[in-house]
Amino acid sequence: MSEATQAAAQAGIRIGAHVDQVDPITEAQERGAPLVQLFLGDPQSYKGPVVAYAGGAAGLRDAAEAAGVALYVHAPYVINVATTNNRIRIPSRKLLQQHVDAAAEIGAQGLVVHGGHVGKADDPEKGFDNWRKAVEATDLKVPLLIENTAGGDNAMTRHLERIGRVWDAISGAEQADRVGFCLDTCHAHAGGNALESVVADVLAITGRIDLVHCNDSRDDFDSGADRHANFGAGRIDPDLLAAVVRDAGAPVVCETPGPAEAHVADFAWLRARL
Repeated sequence: MSEATQAAAQAGIRIGAHVDQVDPITEAQERGAPLVQLFLGDPQSYKGPVVAYAGGAAGLRDAAEAAGVALYVHAPYVINVATTNNRIRIPSRKLLQQHVDAAAEIGAQGLVVHGGHVGKADDPEKGFDNWRKAVEATDLKVPLLIENTAGGDNAMTRHLERIGRVWDAISGAEQADRVGFCLDTCHAHAGGNALESVVADVLAITGRIDLVHCNDSRDDFDSGADRHANFGAGRIDPDLLAAVVRDAGAPVVCETPGPAEAHVADFAWLRARL
């Protein structure tokens, strides 16, 4: 074990990747990763979750436990519980509950969901309150990890001020303690939030960072573009990426492009800077 790897291990920082959902345990083992993130079904569909693992939900839960692999689930991108459009918000709440239930069945550590957005003509306050209603209406059998997003002037979690308003809205909800935060480095950079201070800024708002999506960005600061890059191949300063991971002190999921070999290289790149 290299000195860099030992330092990361001593810091308690576990690094994994987003992987294919068919056999996430094998995917984790190919990467030497103690954790992985996966979709359950089609991330662009309102159809309910599907466990693609051959052994089903119980089999995946048992296999992950036996292998010592922690699982995180990423909710479908189409979920938008903030919107004022009933034809989107109501199915989104239903789909959110279905994925919470499925994530619990496989023993996941949490369900990551994007913050969503309201329409251009809408009052953002309605979006914040819709988040409160969604938290109150959902049986959070696993922690719900709200993720910051990269683009859109009407997004609920692109800018720090909006993240703060979401947290203010849900703070009084009965299950507020079951709501955590997932910090995405590419989204923060592209969304116009300085990585030099983003960990401290988010902690000041939420009091917690439960997961880090560590990704380089193919685009410039405040571009609003959500396009991930492998470490060192994007526009984010390498030292800033490492500093966010180090300061957050949370488990890390690399959502960078490529197969297992590319992820192993990204892990090594990151550990060398930790």
